[in-house]
Amino acid sequence: MRWLFIGLAVSSAAASCAPTVEQRGNLPNPDKIAEIHAGTTTKDEVTKILGTPSSVSVFNNDKSWYYISRRTAQTAFFEPDVLDQQVYIVNFDDQGVVKTVDHRVLEDGKEITPVARATPAPGRELSFLEQLIGNLGKFNGAGPSSGGGTGGGGAPGPKPNDNRTP
Repeated sequence: MRWLFIGLAVSSAAASCAPTVEQRGNLPNPDKIAEIHAGTTTKDEVTKILGTPSSVSVFNNDKSWYYISRRTAQTAFFEPDVLDQQVYIVNFDDQGVVKTVDHRVLEDGKEITPVARATPAPGRELSFLEQLIGNLGKFNGAGPSSGGGTGGGGAPGPKPNDNRTP
């Protein structure tokens, strides 16, 4: 009985440390990629052959479609390790016809380090005291001449329980 308990404990500990492998994204079949021909295949045909892309280009008017697939392995609570990544890039010309089809793999990727800067906003910075003094006259609910909380500056609209007929 004791050996059975020890065996169960060891096997459950080993199973909990086994990595979990996940496949994400849309990896087109190479046979389907071969059906796309530069100069003849249109965007609609690409959608019928490969399906919708994982992502589209933002800065050049939807002229590049990206089919991205990534396989990762994660052990317990650690960061996942990327095992494989493939990207098919379908580039279109101005008429929506395929110009090129590129294939990238994990080794083609580059590590980048974002620059930690803040974009300056227009205007000037107000101190706490300036903000406090600037807000003094904004919170009195005196009457219609001071805004009265109507939002539009005019007379308030009908109330929900107002049973008057026009």
